[in-house]
Amino acid sequence: MLSAFRSALATPDLRKKILFTLAIVAVYRIGAAIPAPGISFSAVQACSSQADQQGVYQLLNLFSGGALLQLSLFSTGIMPYITASIIIQLLTVVIPRFEELKKEGQSGQNKLTQYTRYLTIALAILQATGVVALADRGTLFQGCQQQIIPDNSVYSLAIIVCTMTAGTAVMMWLGELITERGVGNGMSVLIFLNIAARIPSEGANILSNGGGVALVMICIFGLVIIASVIFVEQGQRRIPVQYAKRMVGRRMYGGTSTYLPIKVNQAGVIPVIFASSLLYLPQLLSQLIGDPNSNSGWQSFIQNFVVNQSSWVHVLLYFALIIFFTYFYITITFNVDERADEMKKFGGFIPGIRPGRPTAEYLSYVLGRITLPGSLYLGIIAILPNFFLSLTGSGNNQNFPFGGTAVLIMVGVGLDTVKQIESQLMQRNYEGFLK
Repeated sequence: MLSAFRSALATPDLRKKILFTLAIVAVYRIGAAIPAPGISFSAVQACSSQADQQGVYQLLNLFSGGALLQLSLFSTGIMPYITASIIIQLLTVVIPRFEELKKEGQSGQNKLTQYTRYLTIALAILQATGVVALADRGTLFQGCQQQIIPDNSVYSLAIIVCTMTAGTAVMMWLGELITERGVGNGMSVLIFLNIAARIPSEGANILSNGGGVALVMICIFGLVIIASVIFVEQGQRRIPVQYAKRMVGRRMYGGTSTYLPIKVNQAGVIPVIFASSLLYLPQLLSQLIGDPNSNSGWQSFIQNFVVNQSSWVHVLLYFALIIFFTYFYITITFNVDERADEMKKFGGFIPGIRPGRPTAEYLSYVLGRITLPGSLYLGIIAILPNFFLSLTGSGNNQNFPFGGTAVLIMVGVGLDTVKQIESQLMQRNYEGFLK
């Protein structure tokens, strides 16, 4: 990997792409540190350390790189874009128009991307409104007596919401610039950056609460988790596919052998995001609808059992939801009937399996068997940090630097970026040979 980066820096055009990506990253981190207009920066700094322990904001704060609890320009983070992308992807199965656009190629994909942008702005407005409302009511920073928004008039609150929404649009634009002119997938790189930005502060938190021994133990534990995740993420089931020979004019086509790869973790990190969001939704609704100073029975139950990550109820619910959403997401995104029809259309078949319906049934059987270990793997990686919370002193596994959602995203994005760099290096190395 280090040799690949060294070769990339020695290649002029690749070096320009890497430097361009680093410049965009610097711009993004500067925007994440600038507070939104109308926000009392001193009050936010005094209260953010208290709210960082609240479970309902862990996932949003993770994906914003800590910008949420700083109420900065990029407070809404990249979550609206992630949610919009997932919704559009799921709607391609439900809405026939979207399914037609998906099959049209690049032109249809451009239209779906445009719909994703519009939906991202709408979701950003909703999220920014919720964040500003929580900050104004005093529930975003629980236990803080200072006034976060000194001027809480409708005009001032609207300005803050518009500024945060514009920040999401700018982040989306920066991500697309990285995709077009930089290295890697832009949105994935920004997510990777946000999670990596949390590691130094969390490491200092572990060192101050648990001491040096705890920090060393957690670093060793993190390396083991990262190695395990890399091993599983690279694992795949290769189904052999044979293409029959056919004559087109005087030329013979086909007759080649290839394979259909099915990854062990076919769903990626999406089930973990779904499960985390669903578990935190009841507390968020209770804080938006109910009285923040009340302590009713159902609010206490949600706080002590559903949101509290040291509770066995939370662990079991989290694990079960991850398994459910893994099967659900793979069923929606991997259409076995469509794959079987494509293979039959181009003269492909699985040796020993008849084309058409038998091929679809075989793919469904293989997919069902390989999804079980993949879902168990996601669930174990996600809940494993719950058993080490006493060492971190953070009280939540989303802030745990080497577990759960963080390590899954960082390893996945890192592997994908390295593969893209290596593929571009191979193209340039082969260029002179082909000439």
